[in-house]
Amino acid sequence: MKEYYTQMEAAKKGIITPQMKLVAEKEKMAPDELMSLVAKGQAAIPANINHTSLSPEGIGTGLKTKINVNLGISGDCKDYSIEMEKVDMAIEYGAEAIMDLSNYGKTNTFRKQLIEKSPAMIGTVPMYDAIGYLEKDLLEITAGDFLKVVRAHAEEGVDFMTIHAGINKRAIEAFKREGRRMNIVSRGGSLLFAWMEMTGNENPFYEHYDEVLDILREYDVTISLGDALRPGCIDDSTDAGQISELIELGNLTKRAWERDVQVMVEGPGHMAMNEIAANMQLQKRICHNAPFYVLGPLVTDIAPGYDHITSAIGGAIAAASGADFLCYVTPAEHLRLPDANDVREGIIASKIAAHAADIAKGIKGAGEIDNKMSDARHRLDWEEMFKYALDPEKARRYYESTPVSERHTCSMCGKMCAVRTTNMILDGKKVEFCTEK
Repeated sequence: MKEYYTQMEAAKKGIITPQMKLVAEKEKMAPDELMSLVAKGQAAIPANINHTSLSPEGIGTGLKTKINVNLGISGDCKDYSIEMEKVDMAIEYGAEAIMDLSNYGKTNTFRKQLIEKSPAMIGTVPMYDAIGYLEKDLLEITAGDFLKVVRAHAEEGVDFMTIHAGINKRAIEAFKREGRRMNIVSRGGSLLFAWMEMTGNENPFYEHYDEVLDILREYDVTISLGDALRPGCIDDSTDAGQISELIELGNLTKRAWERDVQVMVEGPGHMAMNEIAANMQLQKRICHNAPFYVLGPLVTDIAPGYDHITSAIGGAIAAASGADFLCYVTPAEHLRLPDANDVREGIIASKIAAHAADIAKGIKGAGEIDNKMSDARHRLDWEEMFKYALDPEKARRYYESTPVSERHTCSMCGKMCAVRTTNMILDGKKVEFCTEK
């Protein structure tokens, strides 16, 4: 007798899982409404059966926009303890997902610790890990070897995996024919492209897609269909390569759903603001309203050191236009591995974008905390304001950095605070700046 169903399989059978109940409570949604969205593939609840510390979250239509934080070990930054500090920070600031993008040595030590402690969803890109895990050079790796890494990550408890299955020979033909200013900027996509070109073989994740799905189904891992041909600069956005791969991803989405595997689809990248909304609609149409997971988009290419801002601008537009899941970008993007402060800045910028989009989309309850903040500001109640701030520590530090003579004001306006003045007048009091002590 079968011990469990995948979230999608259960939903199709009319079964409300414990994970669906918890997510419905968080989203202030009826459980049967959420179950219907999961059954149709319009929402996903990434929840590996081996991730016992997970606090499940839903991603998709009608749900709050979620954010992901990228972490991991690299050859130049091998200190596991530093990465774990970033994990703690991501959890503290409310990131719903953490992707372990480790690509150096035997990464499973870090990943197992991460899965054991994290209530956030854990994602990986098995392609990154293949060379270190298998201890083989790229050309020596076989299709079967790639599947071994997928299985290893699934067994460890990874909730979702980025699988670059859409960069097949058809998509590469379109990419080569048109040409690009920045070519391929996806790390996993570039490795697969190199492997395919050197061996002459089809993408192993595409050729053996059914086997990949069998592994993911066994552990109820959500597939995040990677955008290997995402634009790496705004001049490459919405080109033949990107759209050709997106068409392949639409077909792969349906094939996964047929096997009761939940799907997310990944998207751009770098993109001018005027193209973002149309791209969100195009993805939803071609990929049958599957949850959409975007990196950025970054809306300009000239702001290294400030790409958490260029990303937040694009992410807010994307999410307001239909994207469901934002991958954070830090100030260190394009420059170096982010440090702890970069991670904090990236998380907050992404949370701002996600929350602003939820207000615009009319997500139930999204604006309640804004109203509480406004009420606290009306009362000039600073402690209450800090309580509702996305980054309470920074808000308090800024406020207290310049002492004020009047407890209910800040150093910007002092006693000429507009809120204070209006409150006093409406309370029947007299405002006299020159005589007040």
